[in-house]
Amino acid sequence: MNVTSIFFICLGLVGLAGGGELLVRGSVGLARIVRLSPMVIGLTVVAFGTSAPEFAVTYRSVSGGNPGISVGNIVGSNICNILLVLGISASLVPLAASKRLVRFDVPVMIGASFVIWLLAQDGLLGKWDGLLLFSTLCVYTLWKFKHGRIEMNAQHPDMERSCPYEPRFISNVCFHLFLVLGGLCLLVMGAKWMISGAISIAEAFGVQELIIGLTVVAIGTSLPEIVTSLMAIRNNERDLAVGNVVGSNLFNLLGVLGLTASVAPSGIEVPQAAIKFDMLVMIAVALACLPIFFTGREISRAEGGLFLFYFVIYTLFLILDAQGSQHLRTLSLVMAVFVIPLTVLTLMVTVFKGMRSK
Repeated sequence: MNVTSIFFICLGLVGLAGGGELLVRGSVGLARIVRLSPMVIGLTVVAFGTSAPEFAVTYRSVSGGNPGISVGNIVGSNICNILLVLGISASLVPLAASKRLVRFDVPVMIGASFVIWLLAQDGLLGKWDGLLLFSTLCVYTLWKFKHGRIEMNAQHPDMERSCPYEPRFISNVCFHLFLVLGGLCLLVMGAKWMISGAISIAEAFGVQELIIGLTVVAIGTSLPEIVTSLMAIRNNERDLAVGNVVGSNLFNLLGVLGLTASVAPSGIEVPQAAIKFDMLVMIAVALACLPIFFTGREISRAEGGLFLFYFVIYTLFLILDAQGSQHLRTLSLVMAVFVIPLTVLTLMVTVFKGMRSK
């Protein structure tokens, strides 16, 4: 086994841990200074920052003539964010979901997923489609900041107000922005080192390149979100952990795909396989958030385990499909006949009990 690969993995772990700590500390401090809740900061600043790798990969793929990679990167990242990131986080500690998140932000995420699926029916996300998506993101972000300030002022009327022109206020904002940017840089570099080392080790053991792409790279691109959520939990900022995932998914859909489609000369070509399967999975996963977040307005450990279970099944499905395995039909039959109906029935009963108790 290559010693250099192990060194890169260790270096990546250090970068991820340090970057996540800096990002959470900077974000929470920035939220307090500008009188916004950590949830709003998680939905905007943190989410947009942790989605920077997805934007770089998407734009590079489109400009390089590989549109399938760009769409697959965003759709796969959104599925991974909910099933893997929230699954791991909620399995450790139940995550709180605020009332506004359940009533507004999650439905916006579901709506954005559905709209992109509709826009992609002709096999292309064109310039005007991209402008529509990106404009929606701008309106959403401005609305979050405006109403976030109103809510924070209503909840904490006695909080000390700082003048934005005071030297101390400016220096505090600059310091916490430096922490946020430094944390993001460390997260991106740590994820890059970690993926590089993991790929080298997998290749040394003779693992197929396709399997590496479906597993190591897919999980690696979600490492910033995973580490940020775990660090937020460690610092008892659980609403930031949930806001990071929902906001990251919104930025991926409206920002990354929207901006890329609006500046790309020929737009983004969407493969039929993504329209007929992966995008539908993305919509289904987003829809699953609504009843799970609604029940008690938290994601319990059991529901986190359910997310992780479906992430394993989704990854297994991709691997079997890529290999053309005969077991794919058996897995699909079991999921369609038993597992998915049982999950839907359980969620319906849980929601019904939650509504009766209220």
